Amino acid sequence: MKLSVLFLFLVALVSCKNEPKEEIPFQTKNITLALKYADGFSVEDNDNFKVLSISKPWPKASKSYKYLIASSEVLSKMTFPKDYYDGIITNDIRKIVVTSTTHIPGLELLGVEQSLVGFPGTDYISSKKTRKRITDGEVRELGKNEGINTEVLLELNPDVVIGFGVDGVNKTFETLKKAGIPVIYNGDWVESSALAKAEWIKFFGVLFNKEKEADSIFNQIEADYLAAKAIAKQAKSRPTILSGAMHKDVWYLPNGSSPEAQFLKDANVNYLWSDTTGNGSLALSFETVFDKGKNADLWLNPSYYTSFKQLEEASELYTNFKAFKNQAIYTFSDTTGETGGVLYYELGTARPDLVLKDIIKICHPQLLQDYTPYFFKRLN
Repeated sequence: MKLSVLFLFLVALVSCKNEPKEEIPFQTKNITLALKYADGFSVEDNDNFKVLSISKPWPKASKSYKYLIASSEVLSKMTFPKDYYDGIITNDIRKIVVTSTTHIPGLELLGVEQSLVGFPGTDYISSKKTRKRITDGEVRELGKNEGINTEVLLELNPDVVIGFGVDGVNKTFETLKKAGIPVIYNGDWVESSALAKAEWIKFFGVLFNKEKEADSIFNQIEADYLAAKAIAKQAKSRPTILSGAMHKDVWYLPNGSSPEAQFLKDANVNYLWSDTTGNGSLALSFETVFDKGKNADLWLNPSYYTSFKQLEEASELYTNFKAFKNQAIYTFSDTTGETGGVLYYELGTARPDLVLKDIIKICHPQLLQDYTPYFFKRLN
């Protein structure tokens, strides 16, 4: 009797092992994730699995990346076209590594920050919530983005690494992929508008099965941004704006088609270089900038300088601007976390509504009388 039971058990076990897997074809019926502004990624939902596509991982990228996202159960029962996906990710992410401070708010807004186990350059993180986890040893230091400590990262063995590329593939990420750790290139910074960048919270929503939460969060941010933009239209005057500062002998400032210039347009101010276009920053001579901006009412974002003394010590030429003489210079560089990370570089991408309100408050203080700027401060 016992032998018969053992025989039946072995037959059942072999049958399960030999059970054929359902093969998933290239073309499947799908529902596409709705995106209003972002065009650097897309998502197809096929009920039991999703396909995440990154079309703009960095400027002028010649390749798009596809990632399969499914439950462990689905992955065990189905086969997928070989060499078609750049990574296969379980939708039950317990451990994640991100590599840009702009990724931190996405985790925190969705309430999944406890999954973060490693980050390169933890001192740059400003969030009090994540800083506590770093202090408690729950988030490991991974060195620098240019040279991530691969040994520590492999030891952490995360379910996925969220990376970014400036102009091509990162060798460290290729090493991780060979070790079986999927790497997704996040291209939020490549987007051409502030709301498009903010919409990348839906990217994290897909990874953590929180699409509805991500959609709700973004809709509120969008509504607050558009409401602030509508308020700015009520301004009776438009102050002239100067931006940037010199690096060596070249003055860098936003071109008129950049997301930074879009903030200024939506704040209803007169940015003196709003009619320019192109990729990246404008690179101008001091003489060119001074000729056009010497009488600007306000000066925003003078590079990394946080005081009038620093500006003057860097170059006495700065003291000739009207905005310097009137002490009408504002910066976000002086709003930092406890270890020196600039909060704007972390949260500014995820919360463009706060950035816009800050600029409106500075340029049209009568319109937002009860609002306190979140990022920007007057130079010391």
